[in-house]
Amino acid sequence: MDTQGVRDAYRRYARHYDLCFGAIFHPGRKLAIEQMGIQPGDSVLEVGVGTGLSIPEYPEGVHVTGIDVSTDMIRIAQERVERLELPNVSLMEMDAENMDFGDAQFDHVVAMYVLSVAPYPDRVINEMRRVCSKDGDLFIVNHFRHRNPIVSGAEKMIAPLSKLVGFRPDFAMDEFVDQTDLEVLETKPVNLFGYWTLLRASCEPRSASAAAA
Repeated sequence: MDTQGVRDAYRRYARHYDLCFGAIFHPGRKLAIEQMGIQPGDSVLEVGVGTGLSIPEYPEGVHVTGIDVSTDMIRIAQERVERLELPNVSLMEMDAENMDFGDAQFDHVVAMYVLSVAPYPDRVINEMRRVCSKDGDLFIVNHFRHRNPIVSGAEKMIAPLSKLVGFRPDFAMDEFVDQTDLEVLETKPVNLFGYWTLLRASCEPRSASAAAA
């Protein structure tokens, strides 16, 4: 899957995204924001903000920046922000693999339902690390390949359709963690049947933590 493929997929989804994925993904969005421990005055970057379904969950007194590669999704998110009159929210069309932000610019960085969509997840994680405050953590909500062999077998079968469905159904957590050198601090199952996972990870790579030990 390439960036244009992602744009094409979410152009198809945009109009119906809230109806199809709003309620079912809401518990994961809500828990991720709660787990970040956001304080008044903090700045948050949400990578892959989509139609902005998570935006109303952020506490007052924080500045939220949301980015997404899809023009169609960002347009709907902007309509939501204007309708809810949220002056603390800024939205930008931007590729998460190459962000236009300074180093350590945000207190918190979160990516919800994004990494199995990104063509190069390691580049997204590297950018998330770069723009996150050095004492901050990264928060990720995503579907990963199921550990049940029957379920994972089905996920592998539909993997060739990833360009059509807009994500990789056989996205493996262990491979993702190794590829990105991610120092995972905590995991929690979220959403229906715990089929999705919330990860809290250090801003620093796992290799850096090991070297400092």
